Amino acid sequence: MRLTKRISLLAAAAALTASTAVLAAPTFINILTGGTSGVYYPIGVGLSQLYSNGIEGSKTSVQATKASVENLNLLQQGRGELALALGDSVADAWNGVEDAGFKAPLKKLRAIAATYPNYIQIVASKESGITSLADLKGKRISVGAPKSGTELNARAIFAAAGMSYEDMGKVEFLPYAESVELIKNRQLDATLQSSGLGMAAIRDLAATLPITFVAIPGEVTAKIGNAAYQAAAIPAGTYDGQDTEVATVAITNILVSHEGVSDEVAYQMTKLMFDNLERLGNAHSAAKDIKLETAAKHLPIPLHPGAERFYKEAGAL
Repeated sequence: MRLTKRISLLAAAAALTASTAVLAAPTFINILTGGTSGVYYPIGVGLSQLYSNGIEGSKTSVQATKASVENLNLLQQGRGELALALGDSVADAWNGVEDAGFKAPLKKLRAIAATYPNYIQIVASKESGITSLADLKGKRISVGAPKSGTELNARAIFAAAGMSYEDMGKVEFLPYAESVELIKNRQLDATLQSSGLGMAAIRDLAATLPITFVAIPGEVTAKIGNAAYQAAAIPAGTYDGQDTEVATVAITNILVSHEGVSDEVAYQMTKLMFDNLERLGNAHSAAKDIKLETAAKHLPIPLHPGAERFYKEAGAL
């Protein structure tokens, strides 16, 4: 009896130890962003701080990437728990558009929230003489990393304007900061960047030399034929020397997770963001455009059940 009792006690102790270990296992939250000079990265850092403090047992990290397309492919592979991506890229990922960088439909993806808009910002050095889309012909331009969300935007906009890369004198496929450095060094004339307003790389360029913002007219936006692309404007005074409003295109960014992330973690990630929007706006001003009332609407992929629970509780669904 004593031996049996001792075995039973040892078994119970072992079971308790095992269950405690499971409960104590950390929750890893890797946030996939973009280049460190863009907007995704500081917002990712802001979210990681919220989750590190607000989700018990969490271990957060922020990964700089090539942004939308890479982020979505990594999520499908389970190599991240949360990512920012452009709405058109998210739709292409769900549908498996190979030309957009997705070899098969990424059906594990789940939405957390529609967030702030990306604005297409085409900037040229003043000395290049570029003042319109047509003036880009024969010039040297950077359009973002190959098959990145930015580069897909560039293709769509140029096609709508009746142009292609073949019309340019030279096309580079470089991230934000590298593109700006080449303009500073007179090795490029212009860059197309898809980002939130007030991005660091363009602020840096505007503070260094005289620049011109190239407008994207409303008629060009209408010809894109994709509901993800909406006519918008860069407000006057967003950057040094930019004294007038600039017509452009805006595309909503989406916070995306995947079905392997637990409902509870997805719920907490969503709730903590909306409970701390003011703090997140301090990480980058673009986050000030995130609105609860629109966060669960017009999404191209299903909501994560954890996020859906939050929106129902908040009356946003």
